[in-house]
Amino acid sequence: MARRSDSKGLVERRNGLYSFASDDSLKVAKQKLHGDPNNKYKLRSYEPRTISQSLIITKEKGVLTIVFNRPRKKNAFIPEMYDEIVSLLEHAASDSSVKVVVTRGAGDYYSSGNDFTPTDIPPGGFEEMVEENCRRTKNFVNAFINFPKPLVAAVNGPAVGITVTILGLYDFVYAADTATFHTPFTRIAINPEGCSSYIFPRIMGLAKANEMLLLNQKVTAIEAMERNLVTRIFPLSEFDQKVNEVVQYMAGLPPQSLLVSKKLIRDVNRKELEKVNEQEHKLLLERALSEETFQALNGFFLKKQQSKL
Repeated sequence: MARRSDSKGLVERRNGLYSFASDDSLKVAKQKLHGDPNNKYKLRSYEPRTISQSLIITKEKGVLTIVFNRPRKKNAFIPEMYDEIVSLLEHAASDSSVKVVVTRGAGDYYSSGNDFTPTDIPPGGFEEMVEENCRRTKNFVNAFINFPKPLVAAVNGPAVGITVTILGLYDFVYAADTATFHTPFTRIAINPEGCSSYIFPRIMGLAKANEMLLLNQKVTAIEAMERNLVTRIFPLSEFDQKVNEVVQYMAGLPPQSLLVSKKLIRDVNRKELEKVNEQEHKLLLERALSEETFQALNGFFLKKQQSKL
């Protein structure tokens, strides 16, 4: 049993369930999300099972904020983070005190996507590990498809991979003017996920979606807004303030009206999105176990090692 109740506004976990401390203002968290090398303001963040300090979770005035907290790894996702975020969304969905959920990154990056650092193969073997990771990401995407309350992405810096593709399932995406968006799937011989194969062509047009999903093109915040992936862009120097103003306005709106309105919008294609998610992950499992992907990842790791020499 893990418990963190000594810092106001931080999430607690008891017997696998989540609860939230008081709504008092977390001035330290708001001021220091961009990093504090001297650890003067270091928070005792929520520590789920084996991923201590990978997430910082705060709740203030009805806004639940999930911060990807691996700045030294550019906030890359490790597998267990998917499960923890799913659990947080499930709890937030039923918690009447949560009106809006926001995700953002600690430091300069939003997230560099999956952490591809080589790991030890578990006793069940490589195939079992890949199957488990695909199960995790499929559940993760489904949690975003079905989350009933407003979801806001505060993209404070570069975003890569699944943290880009999933943006199509958010209700609002606010980007700092320094943010970039990159989906390099074919470079490592895998296929898109996050329902991007369905959503991106519909919001961007096929040609622009293909530049990102097939040709690995990195786009700027302005280009992402022109492609209807981003709602609004704010200068980095004003980013936290502007996003906070918007989400506080959302949190003050009649909550049942927001729930009913979002349900009307999502129900139009909810079943289709779930079907697309299933198909994307079926193909992702096949690709991850293919020889082509094995060779592409070997080349990726080799290039990464050479760049450090």
